[in-house]
This record gives sequence, structure tokens and C-alpha cells, in this order.
Amino acid sequence: MLAVKNLTGINTIFAREVRLMGNGFAISLVANDANWANERIDSAINEINRVEKLLSTFTDDSKLNEINRNAGIRPVRVDAEIFKLVDRALQISELTYGTFDVTYPANQIAAADTRAAKRKLSLTNYKNVVLDAAKQTVFLKNKGMRIGLGAISRGYAADRAKYILQMDGVSSGVINAGGDLLSWGLQPDNTPWTIGAADPSQAGQPFAGVNISNMAIATSFNSEKLNYTGDAMPVGNIHPDSGFAVSKIKSVSIITPGAELADAMATPIIAMGINAGLYLINKLNQMACIIIDDHARVYTSKDIKLTA
Repeated sequence: MLAVKNLTGINTIFAREVRLMGNGFAISLVANDANWANERIDSAINEINRVEKLLSTFTDDSKLNEINRNAGIRPVRVDAEIFKLVDRALQISELTYGTFDVTYPANQIAAADTRAAKRKLSLTNYKNVVLDAAKQTVFLKNKGMRIGLGAISRGYAADRAKYILQMDGVSSGVINAGGDLLSWGLQPDNTPWTIGAADPSQAGQPFAGVNISNMAIATSFNSEKLNYTGDAMPVGNIHPDSGFAVSKIKSVSIITPGAELADAMATPIIAMGINAGLYLINKLNQMACIIIDDHARVYTSKDIKLTA
């Protein structure tokens, strides 16, 4: 359903909310004709549905399932789109020192099973994914390994939907993919998109006025439950190297030109912690972050300036 019906021929925002990829997607665009805007939104939705089917691991004939079935057996030839996605995912793993990893074991491994836990290290390790660019193949070195692109699928779908909209002549818009935002162009009043304008539900946040025109912002929340019973450790995110629970970060928001990269980088920063996360982001070009800790204190990378 279109949120705004334009009868004046003046640019305004047309929007539709739909359920896609298990998330709420809101597609908004600036236009002066309701029928034209509706057709463009239809095209964006069709592209998101295409990406969901492409990256699904729930259908037997999907390429990702073929890769997983042949783990430890043989390389699988894939199309260029999947090959490039896997390649980019492995680059992000390298960038985040393995904190981001699209590999996982086929079966759950009990925490008390020491031998199985050691084997898990070989099954959850991006370095055991072998790509052959010349043959365009993907190979999982060990039996029992699996690969899934769910961690970047939502952001990639948003990027693709934006591309389709731009090819169709949409010069300005916002895609809200489950709370992650991707914007381009300007608002109808020719001012830049801000976080609060792109997502009114975030208007009360201290960073609501940050300019995100032609950028994406993805937010990840620390799922840790700070409940203790006796000597038990709190349940939630665990730092992969130290083994200690991460409790200081409440949320991380990554701002960068593409939704896929923003989506992929947000959760690893939680695991890395405030200091290490800011150090990494400050080394990267065209990337910024906003971290909120469990005392509601706000930390920003060097390229973000918040005003009171």
C-alpha cells in the first residue's frame, strides 16, 4: 500500500512496507507520480525475492546447498554472483580477524565435548574455504563444514534493490531493511537524508541528525542477557579469542556506502569491543561507526561528529 497519494505533481515520498527475507522491508522513493512509483517499488520487491531464492539454504537445488553437500569431496562451480559474494565474505573475515565467519558445522556440538570442540575449529573457519577464480568454484575443505550467507544477504538484497531502482530512474529514496537503512539522493525539500528522516522511529536517538545520503547504516545489538545464577557466566555474545562475555557494548551502528558491508561489519565490532572496534574502523576508508555502551554512553569513530 502506498503511504502517500500524490495529486499535485510535486515530488513527495511514496512508501510501501512488506515482509521479505524474514524481515520487515520499507521501500520509500521520491517521485511525482503514484503509479510510476508503485511500479518501481514492485521491481525492487521482485529483486529482493530473487536474492532470497538465490541465497537460500532451504531448497535442495540451491547452489549453496550443493557446496555444502560436497564439503570435503569436490569443488562446486557457481555463477559469478555467488562466487563474488563468497569472495567478499571471506575478505570481511580476514579484515575482522575471523570474527565475521560464514562457515559453521553441520551439527550442533556440545560445549562439554572437548574433542568435538577441537574439530569445530576446523569446521568453523573461513580459511578452509577454497576459491578458484579461474574455474569459478567454491570448495569446503572438511566434511561437516557448511557455508551460509545469511549474515550479508539482507544488506546485499538492499543494495540490489537500490541498483534496480536507480536503473529505473529513481534518483532519491530509502530502503529500510529490518532497521538497516540505505539511502541515496535528497529528500523532497532538497535536504540530505538523516537517520531520523530515513527512519522516524530513530528520531529520538542522539545520532538522529547524522547525514546518511548516499550511505548505508546497519545496527547490531548485543544480545547478551546480564543475568547471573550462582557462579554461572552470563549468556550471550562471547569474545572468540578471550572466551569472556562481551557486556560493555549495547549497540553498534556502521555507516558505509554499501548495505552489504555495513550489515556484515556491525556484529563483529560487538565481539571485538569498543577500543579494538574503533581502532579497526578508524583505519578504514569510507567507513564510520557509532557505539553505545550499556550506560548509554556514545562513542564515535573519527569521521562522526555529533552535536548536542
